[in-house]
Amino acid sequence: MTTIKYKNYMSDNKKTIITPLKDGPLIVENLTNFHGVDGEIETTSSMALCRCGQSKNKPYCDGSHVTAGFTDERGENENDKRLVFKGNPITIYENVAICSHAGFCPNGKPDQWRPKTERGGFTDEELIAKIRKCPSGALSYAHGQTEFRDQQRAPKITIVKDGPLNVEGNIELRNTQWGEGASQEHYSLCRCGASKMKPFCDGSHDEVWKNGEDAF
Repeated sequence: MTTIKYKNYMSDNKKTIITPLKDGPLIVENLTNFHGVDGEIETTSSMALCRCGQSKNKPYCDGSHVTAGFTDERGENENDKRLVFKGNPITIYENVAICSHAGFCPNGKPDQWRPKTERGGFTDEELIAKIRKCPSGALSYAHGQTEFRDQQRAPKITIVKDGPLNVEGNIELRNTQWGEGASQEHYSLCRCGASKMKPFCDGSHDEVWKNGEDAF
């Protein structure tokens, strides 16, 4: 297996940091909690993780982005906006442009998720529980006038099988244009190379890896 070495961007305070390199991998520094499909993965002080989808050594970069002509440029996305679904007492916020298709949401738009009746729907408590499971930061909610978007968690990155990197615990993501209303405490990063919201996942892996070709 080939592992490409990159300049060490490590900070002095040992804070966990992710730096997307221009048209290249994600440099992850000082991570101690890294999980794959089969459990915990051993970490080093600085790791280069593939985000072009072409590496033969996933999740690590092997330089394939060069021959693949990978680019992290992204244009304007008309879906990159925060939608507001007002309710009493729960208001739901959503940015569909950074939805990673994790599958925790009920079907339909958020304004169709409630109230709970004989025909379906969810209680406020059930809605809050579902929104808190969203790994991408696409969903958040407000109870009355108070918005709840982030959570108190330790830094952690999880590899989703045939999907993105789920990041939580307020890991700093450098040199990045964030989606409107997106959480910076938790977010999903593209691994397939096809997202229109790079470095964030937009669910494009559903098509890219639909045949299960990803090693992870």
